[in-house]
Amino acid sequence: MKKILFLFVALTVISCSTQKRGVAAVEPTKYMNTITAEDLKTHLYIVASDEMEGRETGSAGQKKAGQYLIKQYEKNNVPFPKGATNYYQPIPAAYLNKKYGEKLGDSENIWAFIEGSEKPNEILIISAHYDHVGIKDGEVYNGADDDGSGTVALLEIAQAFEIAKKEGHGPKRSILFLHVTGEEHGLHGSRFYSENPLFPLANTITDINIDMIGRRDEAHAGSNNYVYVIGANRLSTDLDNICTIANAKYTNLDLDYKFNDPKDPNRFYERSDHYNFAKNGIPSVFFFNGVHADYHKKTDEVDKIEFDALTKRTQFAFVTAWELANRTERPIVDKK
Repeated sequence: MKKILFLFVALTVISCSTQKRGVAAVEPTKYMNTITAEDLKTHLYIVASDEMEGRETGSAGQKKAGQYLIKQYEKNNVPFPKGATNYYQPIPAAYLNKKYGEKLGDSENIWAFIEGSEKPNEILIISAHYDHVGIKDGEVYNGADDDGSGTVALLEIAQAFEIAKKEGHGPKRSILFLHVTGEEHGLHGSRFYSENPLFPLANTITDINIDMIGRRDEAHAGSNNYVYVIGANRLSTDLDNICTIANAKYTNLDLDYKFNDPKDPNRFYERSDHYNFAKNGIPSVFFFNGVHADYHKKTDEVDKIEFDALTKRTQFAFVTAWELANRTERPIVDKK
């Protein structure tokens, strides 16, 4: 009996050890490939439709777009975060208008959450702003690329992680999918979250920010197989290496660092929502396709989106997030 019991225990230990190694060794390719152009297109034709009235901060159209996002999270069984009462982080008009004296209405960040299996208190944030500039002179500015593209990318990334979780390969760290409001008026939604975080900023390991990934700029007229990488190495060598290795292994985009230069006059590093995390010492990276002729114009429409590029860049964000959520150590901050 003792020998049989010893053999049983030994086999159980070996089996558990093998399972742990198996989970750690899971390749994300299968789940990356659940991110499809067809799904992105379906979401974007709704999020960037005239029905959403240009998604101006605090407007009825933006709230309708937010309701659509929540319905998708509910459909895919991705809940709102622990500690929250629903999918909304309300932001009062007084806060939104204090900085520049505008007349915006109350608005909301929208959040969804996948809890980590091993390090649930460490949080990876994946962010995108879902507001745009509304209606001007009777014309709807739909903002398909800015930032409808990033908005629908979050939906697909969340779905991919949830599919992996259902199959026993959920992320080791928790992931907060954060759709922020008020970006177009001064990064208000991300600033509000950074000042009123649901989870301690000290527990936030990285922000991956996605803002405009569905088009190409003039500098890449010959190919859309690229993405600008901004900020990855500003605070953390680890984060920069993770982006580079994930891309080389899975997506093979041309990573363009032009706008990462601190001397670049466009100052894109300070112009999107990752900055409110980076200025608090959180390693952050901004994925971006650059500015095109339809930027902030009524002509930024879904029929101009290059869905092959949008798909591949979304997949790149996913595999980068996969590595960050599952690696042994969080990215080290080794730069000021």
